Amino acid sequence: MAAEIVNPRSDNGTATDGAASVGADEPFDAAFALHRGGKMAVQATVPVRDKDDLSLAYTPGVAKVCSAIAENPELVHDYTWKSQVVAVVTDGTAVLGLGDIGPEASLPVMEGKAILFKQFGGVDAVPIALATKDTDEIIDTVVRLAPSFGGVNLEDISAPRCFEIERRLQERLDIPVFHDDQHGTAIVTLAALRNAAKLTGRELRELRAVISGAGAAGVAIAKFLLAAGLGDVAVADRKGIVSADRDDLTDVKRELASVTNKAGLTGSLESALAGADVFIGVSGGTVAEAAVASMAPDAFVFAMANPNPEVHPDVAHKYAAVVATGRSDYPNQINNVLAFPGIFAGALAVRASRITEGMKIAAANALADVVGDELSAGYVIPSPFDERVAPAVTAAVAAAARAEGVARR
Repeated sequence: MAAEIVNPRSDNGTATDGAASVGADEPFDAAFALHRGGKMAVQATVPVRDKDDLSLAYTPGVAKVCSAIAENPELVHDYTWKSQVVAVVTDGTAVLGLGDIGPEASLPVMEGKAILFKQFGGVDAVPIALATKDTDEIIDTVVRLAPSFGGVNLEDISAPRCFEIERRLQERLDIPVFHDDQHGTAIVTLAALRNAAKLTGRELRELRAVISGAGAAGVAIAKFLLAAGLGDVAVADRKGIVSADRDDLTDVKRELASVTNKAGLTGSLESALAGADVFIGVSGGTVAEAAVASMAPDAFVFAMANPNPEVHPDVAHKYAAVVATGRSDYPNQINNVLAFPGIFAGALAVRASRITEGMKIAAANALADVVGDELSAGYVIPSPFDERVAPAVTAAVAAAARAEGVARR
């Protein structure tokens, strides 16, 4: 199977100007033109030119392979696409910044994710949008689909359901299950933070961070940074700092409060930024300039909301030593595509049964190391188009899987 960008086309394969997608009187729109007919296709990897090819690719030759797999199920990895393909699964409840738009409307994003897997990691991926929001139904459906895939990438599923879905799927399956909105964001953030700290001559353990957003990304980033050795982190939701003294916390936030905020901060995000070394934004909204100005000298501002960062880069640069965003038109883009293609490529290469914390740390370290001697305030994280990224992450993840005992080859 090959995921590829296809030309805008009408039903008979001819190019269109996109107007048919939005009405004949509408002006040309490049986005509609690009997406018309979808962005990917299935492509055979073997020829079917004559009856001999047909007899090998299908009946009767295929029966030999089926019988061999029935006798030795492990052969499925060698004689099918299973170990080379990922299911990109969503219920359409947390799509980009659009929210709960449903499974059909999520498909353009899932197709996009699939072509990024192929383009940046050489991994085939299949979009699967589910017409249910029920946690048990999602889990049961993915478990039933799992024999066809080497891994599962959960995408754009709303919190807090996403945490339980990922955990229970990993318990039931023996293939990698990875919620990219959580772990992909956390891995790239750690890589950028490691290099920012190195640039300013500090260690992670010396830094105190404040995260805006206690959803999937915010929770995962907080836990991951602490596991990597960050000194302290406080997480803020719409009601302020997530702290043990609040009586309105979900189970996920209560558990988060138990492992974060060593300083015992309460109140607003803005008050927590006073003297903080790092701001990480994964929530949207706007942080007042005065709060940014109150941060410690040589602070880092990673304002990753799209399209509008929580702190505009022009404002952040007045006070911060390193500024990163989620946008491609500014330096230091925190982009998940730097992580997930290589992570799955590495996991699939060794037929890993899961993606461990050690594999995630290895991915972050490899990503940070790509920058090397080119490190500067405007370059703490490589570009997604840097051809060194995917091979480095792939190799590091595969090696970590073997070291942690989850590799099966």
